[in-house]
Amino acid sequence: MLKVGETAPDFNLPDQTGRARTLEDLLGDGRLLLYFYPADFSPVCTKQACTLRDEHDRLLDDGTRVAGISTQSVGTHSRFAARFDLPFPVLADPDKSVCRAYGVLGPLGMWTNRVSYLIGPDRKILDSVRSGLFLGKHWELIRDR
Repeated sequence: MLKVGETAPDFNLPDQTGRARTLEDLLGDGRLLLYFYPADFSPVCTKQACTLRDEHDRLLDDGTRVAGISTQSVGTHSRFAARFDLPFPVLADPDKSVCRAYGVLGPLGMWTNRVSYLIGPDRKILDSVRSGLFLGKHWELIRDR
């Protein structure tokens, strides 16, 4: 996992519409809550995405954009985003290169750990959280933003 103060690696990944997205594009002139999630759409993944959807306007008002990354395909992300009406991009990293660069892969690269990074406009990691099934720490990261 990246540590607070480290520079977040840039990337170029397709979102759920196939549009290429980079870290710089997503940051704009504000902060980015970049969350990584496992390659399943378990109730925990659904709850995480829906909570971020529900908090999206407040986060934007506070200058924080949201994007998710997992190893599923663009098509899978497209269906997921449409099903839950997600207003933010979810990015496809099927070769796991970005997950690897951000240090979020589990042992032997078999899965993606649930990790959230808050990234500043200078690309520095401001805060981070790693937890599996329990989302409380992730909510604490966004609650006061």
